[in-house]
Amino acid sequence: MSVSLPRSAVLGGSLAVVAALALSACGAAPDDASTTADGKSATTATSAADFGGMDKLVEAAKKEGKLNAIALPRDWANYGALIDGFQKKYGIKIEVENPDGSSQDEINAVTSRKGQDRAPDVLDLGSSFAISAAQQDLLAPYKVEAYDDIPAAQKDAQARWYNDYGGYISIGCDAKRVKECPTTFEDLLDPQYKGQVALNGNPTKSGSAFGGVYAASLANGGSFDDIQPGLDFFAELKKNGNYTPVESTPATVEKGETPISIDWDYLNAGYAEQFKSKGVDWKVAVPTDGQFSQYYSQAINKDAPHPAAARLWQEYLYSAEGQNLWLKGYARPALMPAMERAGTLDKTAAALLPEVSGTPAFPSEEQQNKAKTVLAEGWAKAVSG
Repeated sequence: MSVSLPRSAVLGGSLAVVAALALSACGAAPDDASTTADGKSATTATSAADFGGMDKLVEAAKKEGKLNAIALPRDWANYGALIDGFQKKYGIKIEVENPDGSSQDEINAVTSRKGQDRAPDVLDLGSSFAISAAQQDLLAPYKVEAYDDIPAAQKDAQARWYNDYGGYISIGCDAKRVKECPTTFEDLLDPQYKGQVALNGNPTKSGSAFGGVYAASLANGGSFDDIQPGLDFFAELKKNGNYTPVESTPATVEKGETPISIDWDYLNAGYAEQFKSKGVDWKVAVPTDGQFSQYYSQAINKDAPHPAAARLWQEYLYSAEGQNLWLKGYARPALMPAMERAGTLDKTAAALLPEVSGTPAFPSEEQQNKAKTVLAEGWAKAVSG
């Protein structure tokens, strides 16, 4: 697997112009008559059974013939294989807009294009952003067939969102440019790493960078209730010159601009594979002093212009086929424990995941909202100057 520009990248230059033009385009959403079966509308269907069964859902989705997705780089957690697999299986075209956008970009697209046929049908959001979208009443409740197997702590009780794949915050390092690769957050304060430590995005917009600050907090006496030590840590990194504001991407790594990148383990593990042929010796470590796990979450736009295709996409992602494709991208699928029990997990792919210990814990909705507020108010100040 190779890794393209991360989803946390912000729009700039010509991409921003294209996005602005898209936002100004008008057009009514298509007639929902094509998405009904036996008098039941896909727009309000809360499960495949509620719509009349999977066969009915597949039929309606094929009739729509299209799915609007956003912020899904083909090489992020093996999304290219998932997109190709869905299109081949159902003959439904997936159009991905702004593949390098952030979670906030996704929410902005939903709110600004309500009622338009170019609105996103489905969303893949950092968990804190999924919670925010649900609170804004932007998401449609829908239970995939495997809903009951998703751990309770990783899904919304109203089925407006549920975790899809995730991993642990890790430290990636170019061993040919860095004499001694850091393996803990404490290591990152060493003066030898001057100007080398980067995040994948801005934590006020990016789920991966948000996780990086949370992990730093846990490594420095913080908790799910207190992310401030994470901001203080990056303020110290900035003060001693180790932090670089350059947001890490495969391109910046190859150029040597971000030889140390704090990012999800599945992305850093993907870098390691990709860079072998380019002479980059990329090492990956999950820091023991700040072990933070987080998952991205799937959701359906409540006003999706292709509601049947949106629901079928979710069913595909939560099938054994879809979950194993994420696993092949070094991501840990939400149904991994259930699939281990059922014997449907790809054991070869699972064996390649970076090693971690213990059981992952996740901040609550209230804790994440509090952390986002603290970041919004203090991040710029922490790394400015």
